[in-house]
Amino acid sequence: MGATKTEHFTEQQNRIASIAKALGHPARIAIIEYLMKVNECICGDIVNELPLAQPTVSQHLKELKNAGIIKGNIEGNSICYCIDEKVIEVLNTYFSKIIETVSKEKCC
Repeated sequence: MGATKTEHFTEQQNRIASIAKALGHPARIAIIEYLMKVNECICGDIVNELPLAQPTVSQHLKELKNAGIIKGNIEGNSICYCIDEKVIEVLNTYFSKIIETVSKEKCC
């Protein structure tokens, strides 16, 4: 498989693709839904909510954090995670433009 040529795309296109890739696993969607439900939590709480081992949950949290979807603060021996509002605004803007375009123009 060839290397991805991200330099041929805009910063926004690469950002949206990175976010979409991180959202491309059901466990990560479940983590986000749990964070929305509780608004903030500790990693151990997330492990208790999912049918996955702690190292697997940690890997999913790492992917979400690397994509900027969640942020975490160290509190003692734990990390409290929450959804990063900035990335939600990026997605909202992106999908709003799609919805606006699709609703104005009828295709096929």
